[in-house]
Amino acid sequence: MENKGEAPYLYWTYLTQGSEQLVIAATSQGLCYVGSWEQSLQVVKDWAKKSYPSYEWVQDEAHMEPYHRQLKEYLEGERTSFSLPLDLQGTPFQRSVWDAMSQVPYGQTVSYLDVAQILHNPKSVRAVGSAIGKNPVLIVAPCHRIIGKNGGMTGYRGGIPMKQQLLSLESAGRH
Repeated sequence: MENKGEAPYLYWTYLTQGSEQLVIAATSQGLCYVGSWEQSLQVVKDWAKKSYPSYEWVQDEAHMEPYHRQLKEYLEGERTSFSLPLDLQGTPFQRSVWDAMSQVPYGQTVSYLDVAQILHNPKSVRAVGSAIGKNPVLIVAPCHRIIGKNGGMTGYRGGIPMKQQLLSLESAGRH
């Protein structure tokens, strides 16, 4: 519970899947960060200093349980979409890109150009790529579903192996 006059909290925990582990974090408003496999906690804290500078870090499994559960269900192939509140810090353009890529259905991929066209601005492909690279909630805002125009794997903050793993999971789970 946040008290008036105290720093707001940034709750966090680890999510472990097999031999992989990632950090997830949320404010009282919603999920704000999903890391990549084996990303250090210090990288997440450095990110938070920029996006949530006045927040106090609290490791809290109970607060993080709904986020942890839905991500775990996704990674186990039991969930194809999320119903989590989000608290994303970004420019209006970045937020519009994150919203647009969240419209890409489970098990499907689109190109950066496709995302730019969803935004009715096909000339913004480079800016779209930059905004996607700053997506703070991997998996939930599914930037792994964005690929090159030629169908190739392109950069991914979580690394190409993680991107391929998520796309394979979704391909196997498609009905």
